[in-house]
Amino acid sequence: MSFLYILSWISTAIHIVFITISIAAGLYYVAELVEEYTQTARKLITMMISATVFVYILFMFFDNLPWKMIICGLIAQIFHGLIMSNFPFVRFLSFPFIAAVVFLIINHMLAFQHFISFYYPFVEVLAYFTICLWLVPFSLFVSLSANDNVLPTTVNDSMGSQDVVTNYFSRGKKQGLLSLFNYAKDSLLPTRNKKSF
Repeated sequence: MSFLYILSWISTAIHIVFITISIAAGLYYVAELVEEYTQTARKLITMMISATVFVYILFMFFDNLPWKMIICGLIAQIFHGLIMSNFPFVRFLSFPFIAAVVFLIINHMLAFQHFISFYYPFVEVLAYFTICLWLVPFSLFVSLSANDNVLPTTVNDSMGSQDVVTNYFSRGKKQGLLSLFNYAKDSLLPTRNKKSF
């Protein structure tokens, strides 16, 4: 075993760390954009759902993909559209959210089953997974933190003693993707102490 071979593994590990940090920084930036521009994010995600439905319709005419994959993908996009009806508020225990997750898993299983059975170039498989399976769910995942900064409009307080703003600020800690990144930044990265002269 040569020394250059060992260096190649060390270099690969360094590249993986840099890529991971770059992806995390990009996710943080996108999460901030979604929180700042929720209506624009809603329009973009709705356009992505429409584009994915259009791609599935084109699959019916131009490719030999199994009908199970196409129908399952179209049903998943219907549930994604139902999730968007309350955007930026996403309820994890709502029927559309749970059904979208179930159809995402089923669609992955059907896609793996099909692409293992028939040969396709890697680029085509990656294109299917990226555009048809990952784009919309990933966008919804990034936008989960958007409802942390949306001002409330009604109070669901059983006591009725607090007004809207007091209830909003007394709810406790926010729990979105951006909050997770802020916690990781504060707890994992070293902090600089400012010198006072």
